Amino acid sequence: MNDSMTARISRSPKYQKLKRTRSRYGWTLSILMLIVFYGYICLIAFDKAFLSRPIGSGVMSIGIPLGLTVIVFSVAITGLYVRRANGEFDRLTQEIIRESQEGAK
Repeated sequence: MNDSMTARISRSPKYQKLKRTRSRYGWTLSILMLIVFYGYICLIAFDKAFLSRPIGSGVMSIGIPLGLTVIVFSVAITGLYVRRANGEFDRLTQEIIRESQEGAK
């Protein structure tokens, strides 16, 4: 890719929209993950009694399923990002590249 094509891409309204959308989506998922992760860490630090309560008559405490939920949540939001990146973001990227190549002709 040469400098003129790079300049055309960076001026493209679709590219600007892609950058904004991708950035906003990434930050939103990152903030959600931080809330979930640090929420769990704060529970560990400040409410050990809650996390150590047994579930039913067994030996498993509330902390185990909550910890597993944090792990599953992180995998789920990673999957959401990958799905959108491989669909919408990749499609927009290909459109932007195609349009800039056509503009070079």
